[in-house]
Amino acid sequence: MPSDAELALRIVVGFALAFAVGFEREVRGSTAGNRTFSLVGGAATAITAVLFRTSPQAVAGVVTGIGFIGAGVVLHGEGGLIKGITTAGAVFAVAGVGIVVGTGHWWLGVLTTALVLLTLELRNIPLLRLLDARRYQEHLREDDAPPAALHHRHPRP
Repeated sequence: MPSDAELALRIVVGFALAFAVGFEREVRGSTAGNRTFSLVGGAATAITAVLFRTSPQAVAGVVTGIGFIGAGVVLHGEGGLIKGITTAGAVFAVAGVGIVVGTGHWWLGVLTTALVLLTLELRNIPLLRLLDARRYQEHLREDDAPPAALHHRHPRP
């Protein structure tokens, strides 16, 4: 059983990792920023750290609660445009980081946070911009678009 000092350190790490993701979201003008992300990640870490051994289903409660928070950051804008899906996904990811750190897997939490930040900043990192699918959209048809007409060559008389 981990000591209170170790549990406290896990919670601090959970808050810090979540803050890093929240900072990125706030810099990019997201509806949720460093405070929201810190609260979500820190709370997920705290709940998991304290209850995981005695009540593993508490983690399911964390995931359910995060769904409501994620839904809250999704906005419907003008013309039915939906905004905030990336931030909602990042909130879910930060809760996952908190759960991972709360169970004592600190380095997995750090790695996951780095991968989340890398994904969020994909469009802003020079070489990684090649992995941004939006670069290739104009060259491909959408899934629900009708297929292009097949051009048959007619033999000339």
